[in-house]
Amino acid sequence: MRILFAAIALTLAAAAIAVPSTAQDSRLPDIGSSAGTVLGPAQQQQYGQMLLAQLRQYDYILDDPLVDGWLRSLGTRLGASSDQPAQPYTFFMMRDRSVNAFATLGGYIGTNAGLVLTAGSEDEVAAVLAHEIAHVTQSHVLRGVERAQKDSVPIMLAMLGAIAVASQSSSDSSQNAAMAAMAGAQGLAVQRQIDYTRSNESEADRLGIRTLARSGFDPEAMAGMFERMQALSRTNQGGERERLPDYLKTHPVTTTRISEAKERAEQLNRDALRLVTSSPTGERAERRPNSLPGRDRSRDNPLLPGSLLLSIDGTRTGASAQFGWARERLRVLSANTPQQAIVEYERLQRAAPLDDVQAYGLAVARLRAGQGAAAASALEGLVDRHPGDAWPALALAEADARAGRHAQAGRRFDALVERMPTNRAVVLTYADVLAERNTLAAGQRAQAILRPLLATSGEDPVFQRTFARISEIAGDPVRAGEAHAEATLLNGRAEQALVQLNTLRKREDLDYYARARIDARIAAITPTVLELRRQGIRDEDLRRR
Repeated sequence: MRILFAAIALTLAAAAIAVPSTAQDSRLPDIGSSAGTVLGPAQQQQYGQMLLAQLRQYDYILDDPLVDGWLRSLGTRLGASSDQPAQPYTFFMMRDRSVNAFATLGGYIGTNAGLVLTAGSEDEVAAVLAHEIAHVTQSHVLRGVERAQKDSVPIMLAMLGAIAVASQSSSDSSQNAAMAAMAGAQGLAVQRQIDYTRSNESEADRLGIRTLARSGFDPEAMAGMFERMQALSRTNQGGERERLPDYLKTHPVTTTRISEAKERAEQLNRDALRLVTSSPTGERAERRPNSLPGRDRSRDNPLLPGSLLLSIDGTRTGASAQFGWARERLRVLSANTPQQAIVEYERLQRAAPLDDVQAYGLAVARLRAGQGAAAASALEGLVDRHPGDAWPALALAEADARAGRHAQAGRRFDALVERMPTNRAVVLTYADVLAERNTLAAGQRAQAILRPLLATSGEDPVFQRTFARISEIAGDPVRAGEAHAEATLLNGRAEQALVQLNTLRKREDLDYYARARIDARIAAITPTVLELRRQGIRDEDLRRR
């Protein structure tokens, strides 16, 4: 019976703390919903930040400035067209190649590299993100917490009642009957979560496809991505990389769900315009709601000249041109080693000639494998064929530096910084190259190009880590110490960050402003560390000292 009641306790604990990623009925939340009383907006934001910090601590996050810029641009565009455009969202990339994406508290939405590699277009990636955004706007995660709390008591009573009846029997089968009763109650809990999942998935599909269309993406992409994942689940069996896509375990795809997505897309397309914008990097096809058919909206503004023609509904372009570069860069960065990525491209090349974006991916793989000259040779042609595109141009500048052509690399980087002085990818890549020179002049130059981003990079661990290293080279140990502490905090090591700041505060060469900054950060971090200690969570590295 001790084993039996231990199992009961475990089951009740799981029922109490399990938070299904989708949990609510199919209706839109009403004004009187109590879900918002479970956790306030500030608490939700804190939980999201903690989750991201822990994922970084265990090296699950793929922090790449170029990929991050593409993902955030895509996500922000969708979020602005959602039912709650004022909701803050944080989009981040996981290095795992399994097909998965998830939304959690505070508007934090994670996407696996494998999902992008599986998608056939940016529209299909946008379809998944729009679906996850709908989970956030409808408070599905928060309602899951609320429902789990409400369900735990009736499930507990049902289990205990069934066990009490079974225990009245004097036969040897009484314990088996009790275990069966417990299993039945567990099944009830699971079934209720599945029911919620199905209703929430339907709602997220419906709202997500509307967000997708509002953002100018192809609404048919949602059904297309569902079909792609369904086919993947039918054909892939066996090994770790060929298992059932993780996304399908929490987002089951059915024929009904696919057909409903197709019907919604068809309805949206009937009332939409198809707009095609051409640029040197390709074409962007978008669908826009045709709420005012045949009308040129520029004529509504008397201050605009009659000869000025505006694109309907402010068509936004550019993000789709990045998708190919982003997907191939992810192929390289998510591989176990650069050499494995090279082998993967060689296998693709044997099947068919590589296109430009695949040639870019192979060049990036060679660059990361230390083959700077070979990478530069391939990238020169790409830069000529794609003038003005930052992805191959930035890779070529880095390849020149790795090949020892420092003067040429410097000219390329300076031109990029002059054209895009606040572009995170350009600035951080140039700073990394300068850091490798390890000279005072290089450190000061890197500090100069990084400083314009300092005020907006408080939540950016890659920036803080780079700025710390550069400040050390530039002979600025105080700024280096502050940045090291911020990077440590953002990587989930709050206690270590507090120790670093307290040590830095003891320096005798601190001026008034530096001391004030450090004191403010100590005051902000201390409550977090105290709460972690209250919960019995201590930094293992500090404990071993």
